[in-house]
Amino acid sequence: MKVAAIKAPGGLDKIVIEQRPDPVAGPGQLLVRVRASSLNFHDFAVAAGMIKAADGRIPMSDGAGEVVAIGEGVTRFGVGDGVLSTFFPHWSAGGPTLERLRGVPGDNVDGFAAEYVAMPENAFTRLPKGWSMTQAATLPCAALTAWRALMVEARIRPGDVVLIQGSGGVSIFALQLAKAAGATVVATSSSPEKLERLKALGADHLINYREDPQWGQTAARLTGGVHAVVEIGGPGTLAQSIQACRIGGHIALIGVLTGVSGEVPTALMMSKNITLKGVTVGSRQDQEEMIAALEANAILPVIDSVHGLDDLAAAFALQISQKHFGKICLEF
Repeated sequence: MKVAAIKAPGGLDKIVIEQRPDPVAGPGQLLVRVRASSLNFHDFAVAAGMIKAADGRIPMSDGAGEVVAIGEGVTRFGVGDGVLSTFFPHWSAGGPTLERLRGVPGDNVDGFAAEYVAMPENAFTRLPKGWSMTQAATLPCAALTAWRALMVEARIRPGDVVLIQGSGGVSIFALQLAKAAGATVVATSSSPEKLERLKALGADHLINYREDPQWGQTAARLTGGVHAVVEIGGPGTLAQSIQACRIGGHIALIGVLTGVSGEVPTALMMSKNITLKGVTVGSRQDQEEMIAALEANAILPVIDSVHGLDDLAAAFALQISQKHFGKICLEF
């Protein structure tokens, strides 16, 4: 089979295309012909060497494909079924624990930049009905992070106000989910063109954060304060997110694109009684519930572009250029 692999210590110039033996489904495992994957920041961090992985690691946490063989004891899927990966294969339900957060594909173990994978059946869910493999492959990391941030942790309700940052995969899924839930959405971006596209997807208030560095105060003034923030920036944007919140607001910290540490206006956060919750994707049960909700609300992913496995390095280069809108996908 053809795979993409990362040679230590990492870097986009260290991505190599190789031929490796096809895997075999062991007891309790599915052999899956992978048809699609999608890029997340986590995948780039592995490829770039920011997250240390074994020499020759096959990257990519997201994958969709069809079952071509099953191992002894498999009961949930059969040959010919379409399946979708889970980001945390050991996290079936409930809250996160150290054991449940281990085994991420493309990081702790080989991932989905390969034509075939053999993994436990519990590492997969069904696909959304009517979705293509490429559409489905956008879900396991980005969509599920947005789902858990808003639906599981913030528990948004109709009439709530949600703030999203930028136009990456998580942010766009958060916009779509929030609108389906009856929420008002405030969207920030530095690109007027991207703001217009966010408006077309349903964003109610648009703020160019480059032109308005006090965008948190602006969001609060426009809405009376937001109920929930999907925080992707980390220390560089957290202070403004706190400004944007109303009393009792909820901030889901799902990314640290501006750094891993920084100052936090703790007095303002305390006085507003704001909840700050770290969110790392979700469980298999969360994914199954999200898939049902996507089907019920006819939500489809926004895909920027589709690339071949041979072009993985170029796809990552597009990702870090921040010129994309929505998900960057692989098909093979």
